[in-house]
Amino acid sequence: MATLLHVFLGLHILGIAALLGGFLFQLKALRTGEARVVPGMLHGALTMLLTGFAMVGVTEADGMTVNNLKIGIKLALLIVVLGLVYVKRDEERLSAPVFGTIGGLTTANIFIAVLWQ
Repeated sequence: MATLLHVFLGLHILGIAALLGGFLFQLKALRTGEARVVPGMLHGALTMLLTGFAMVGVTEADGMTVNNLKIGIKLALLIVVLGLVYVKRDEERLSAPVFGTIGGLTTANIFIAVLWQ
């Protein structure tokens, strides 16, 4: 079970990298007002969602406990990010506040995962 959990954790990190990497890639375009959601951001958010569910399931199936408050907050942030990315994926240009929200909530999700023990 530990190996399976680590596989899902690795995939989860790849999802975070895709989402945050897509955001960082578009920062230069934000200055010119042409920032947009790239497909990798949507795929990264979906990967995070699916692997997050899998990690919680594997952890609980192994008899370990999960911090439900932490997972709930991370899930809420991810749902907002996923909703924004999904709805705005076809727009040619995003406003700075919407684009900043995507990056900010993704970064907050990372810090919650790393710092909340």
